[in-house]
This record gives sequence, C-alpha cells and structure tokens, in this order.
Amino acid sequence: MKRIAAIVFAVITLGVVAFQIALAVGAPWGAYAMGGAFPGQYPPELRAGAVIQAILLVGFAAVVLAHAELIQVRWLSKARWLSWVVVALFAIFLVLNLITPSAGERALWVPVIFLMLGCSLIVALGKPSKTG
Repeated sequence: MKRIAAIVFAVITLGVVAFQIALAVGAPWGAYAMGGAFPGQYPPELRAGAVIQAILLVGFAAVVLAHAELIQVRWLSKARWLSWVVVALFAIFLVLNLITPSAGERALWVPVIFLMLGCSLIVALGKPSKTG
C-alpha cells in the first residue's frame, strides 16, 4: 500500500511541478495560487518563487519515494523521519488552501493537497521492508 501511495504522490507532484513551472514562465494562472493576489501572470519575483516551489516539491517526492523504498538514496534513514516533515507540511498546505480567499484556488488545490497529504501519511506510517 505504501508503494502505491508513493507512486500516486509522485505522479500528482509531477502535475503540481508542471503548474509551478508554467507560472514561472508566464502562464496566466496567478488567480489559482498565492491566495489569488496576483491574477494573470506572476511578477518576476514570484516567478522565481514558483521555481523554488517546484524544486521543493521534487524534494518532497524524493523523500516519499525513498521512504517507500522505490528509489535508493544514501539518506534512506533520514527519509523515514523526513517523511513526517512532508506530512506536516502538507497538513499546513491543506489548512492554507482551505482558508485562502481565492475560490478558484480552493476548488483546485484542496482536493489535490488532501490526496497528497493522505498519500504521504500512508507512506510515513509504512514500515521498512525486512529485506533491506
């Protein structure tokens, strides 16, 4: 179950990373991020922030995939506790998306973040395999 959850998390992360990269290169989707404070294209400083968010998301996916033992990393022992950091962050992200003033952002991201939170929680709760 934890491996399926990790794969679902990673696939969703690819979509969210694509959204962030699209914002960074000028897609007019600002109404669906940052509380809708910048509808249309992001200003340059927020475009850089979107790139940073994309990089962080890739890191979160790496942690989840490593904890589920789908990728091998030297820091596997750290992935076990880092997966709880991912869970905590996605819980915060969920709350922030629930309280955003942007109805479009809420409609788009609450289900996505909820699913990512659930998947990361399943992985964090998963036990390491006995073969490793």
